[in-house]
Amino acid sequence: MWDQEKDHLKKFNELMVAFRVRPTILMPFWNVVGFALGAGTALLGKEGAMACTVAVEESITHHCNNQIRTLMEKETEKYEELLQVIRKFRDEELEHHDIGLKHDAELAPEYAVLKSVIQAGCRVAIYLSERL
Repeated sequence: MWDQEKDHLKKFNELMVAFRVRPTILMPFWNVVGFALGAGTALLGKEGAMACTVAVEESITHHCNNQIRTLMEKETEKYEELLQVIRKFRDEELEHHDIGLKHDAELAPEYAVLKSVIQAGCRVAIYLSERL
């Protein structure tokens, strides 16, 4: 999963340059929050880390699907390469989600609450990042 995530980051950084999109000013903050979230859920054990993976990957998949729908409403041919990249990465995120479930994410303490809180944070992060 780690290698795929590094590939995703590299490709999206390249696409930001190609499409002349600036990164959110919140990126340094999200890096710290992401690290803290990962470390904090890892303290709950393997199940906690996997619960975090499931929650985040589900949120990312939802976001990717929204981005695909938005691009499909525009000039599809113009964005075909970008659409292919997003679809590929979305599918890989779904694989990560499934790996988390296979590795006992649902056995994490207070799984439903933990997942809901993480996903609420993801929604806030996406909302703010798209606007700042």
